[in-house]
Amino acid sequence: MKTPTQLRLAAVVLLVSGCLFAQVQLPDTPAAHQLSAWLAAFNSGDRASLLTFLQKNFPARAAEIDGEMGFREQTGGFTVKQAGECSAAKCSAILQERGSDQFARIVVEVDPAEPHTIKGIELRASPRPTGFSIPRMTEAEALKGLRSYLDQAAADGHFSGAALVAKDGKRVFTAVYGMADREKKIPNQLNTQFRIGSMNKMFTATAVLQLVQAGKINLNDPFGKYLPDYPNKDVASKVTIHQLLTHTGGTGDFFGPEFDKHRLELRTLQDYVKLYGERGLAFEPGSRWEYSNYGFLLLGLVVEKASGQDYYEYVREHIFKPAGMNSTDSLPEDQAVANRSVGYTKAEGATELRPNVDTLPYRGTSAGGGYSTVEDFLAFANALANHKLLDAKHYDLLTTGKVETPRGSKYAYGFGDEISADGVRCFGHGGGAPGMNGDLKICPQSGYVIAVLANLDPQAADHAAEFIAARLPKN
Repeated sequence: MKTPTQLRLAAVVLLVSGCLFAQVQLPDTPAAHQLSAWLAAFNSGDRASLLTFLQKNFPARAAEIDGEMGFREQTGGFTVKQAGECSAAKCSAILQERGSDQFARIVVEVDPAEPHTIKGIELRASPRPTGFSIPRMTEAEALKGLRSYLDQAAADGHFSGAALVAKDGKRVFTAVYGMADREKKIPNQLNTQFRIGSMNKMFTATAVLQLVQAGKINLNDPFGKYLPDYPNKDVASKVTIHQLLTHTGGTGDFFGPEFDKHRLELRTLQDYVKLYGERGLAFEPGSRWEYSNYGFLLLGLVVEKASGQDYYEYVREHIFKPAGMNSTDSLPEDQAVANRSVGYTKAEGATELRPNVDTLPYRGTSAGGGYSTVEDFLAFANALANHKLLDAKHYDLLTTGKVETPRGSKYAYGFGDEISADGVRCFGHGGGAPGMNGDLKICPQSGYVIAVLANLDPQAADHAAEFIAARLPKN
């Protein structure tokens, strides 16, 4: 006979392996019928069935069948958890991914006339609704549940990487799965260096706050004060350091056709400014939040000007070295790094994983693209908490949320700041690109630090980090 603890863990394993899907019935309207029919076709995982449905009911989406199937593989499908407003022409619902704890809101709009062809489907990630809280477990139960989750995800091909959980600065859980190099048959290890995408933003923001603490940067200054030669004087005079740090400056992204065209030519931070520095603002600075990789690229140049050091040298000397992060850097891709893993991605329509080498920049920047280990991220979290990198005042300034984001959390300076429905606060940052995904969560009240890195496409690491963060004890 199973104990209550064993029953709870069994339920967790069933949930994450896709066996418990309590579907909510939608109202009897044309839009609701189309939502249910799309979901059935999508959840089937059968390309022919989904394509047939789209060709008949949503022709505009049929050409994107490869993307639809990729999304299906990533999510595992969806279960309706809560019906929303449903009229004859429009219906909304709250869904949950079958393969994770992630919730989403879907809105389907149809033609009012027969045969009620779908005019549009909007599907966006959303916070977990009230009434769907995940019960907290004991530490032992939660970690056992995480092990089961990762075992299943790895077996299904959805996780390859390393995971670490620490309590009060000390490791309480580690696990590694998959191959760092599939061709050479090198397995992932705890010290494997994974590319971390946008997680570098935490290092850049920490560097800026160090220079603020030293009196060399003023958060309210326009960045043009530090970069007087910036090509677009209007942009440089309007956007403040604070706005760059919080993604409210309107400076936009640099990924896209121009990046793809010049990917290997962009070798220094200044090279990016040469390519993008003439363009104007996407919106009035301070008027809204919009994630800006280019804004953090500019912050790297601000660090150089304010410190008098090369950006890469600065973070090595002032962040990595004092924190004891011996396996973190952003060396160019053409330089050999002994323990750096190969990232594996699946292109739209492809059935096999391939190395992500043709998507990588020449090297990581102040906006992202370096590499690290889960152990180094624990060292980073410990160094912050122990004020080895910043004093208490500037540590709080760095990590306390300042601007609301569309997902309901707040953004601080290079750190996301989120409070769960049951009141647990964690801050950190994720990163993702083809063949790479990572997440760091620092939960100060409970004392837990979660670091997960993967050499697969998003959301391989994100989902694992979110899974354990929702189940660990509150204190």
